[in-house]
Amino acid sequence: MLSIRLKALRTQQRKTQQEMADLLGITRQGYAKYENNLGEPDNSTLSKLADFFEVSTDYLLGRTDNPAHTLKEKDDADFQAFANDPELKVFYRELPESDEEAVRKLRNIWEIIKNDKK
Repeated sequence: MLSIRLKALRTQQRKTQQEMADLLGITRQGYAKYENNLGEPDNSTLSKLADFFEVSTDYLLGRTDNPAHTLKEKDDADFQAFANDPELKVFYRELPESDEEAVRKLRNIWEIIKNDKK
């Protein structure tokens, strides 16, 4: 899967194998091995490729078909689920209007709850 996705992403970006190799600091032949499924990049190189193509390493490795699936998106989705919870929505909406003392108390209560779980 990695070889297929690397080649597809590279051609979409209109980059040559040499340009990709230069970006990674390797030879063209070294990069070509990735696209021909004759070798695999180390973790650092895989991260550079994901960053360059703006996709996740999971996408490159075939673990997901969503190229933009990132931790940030998961965190955003978790936050939206929290913000849309009818029971919690009242707290979320009222918090910005609360005075500093109320926010401080809420933080203290939350710390007590977190510590009780441990």
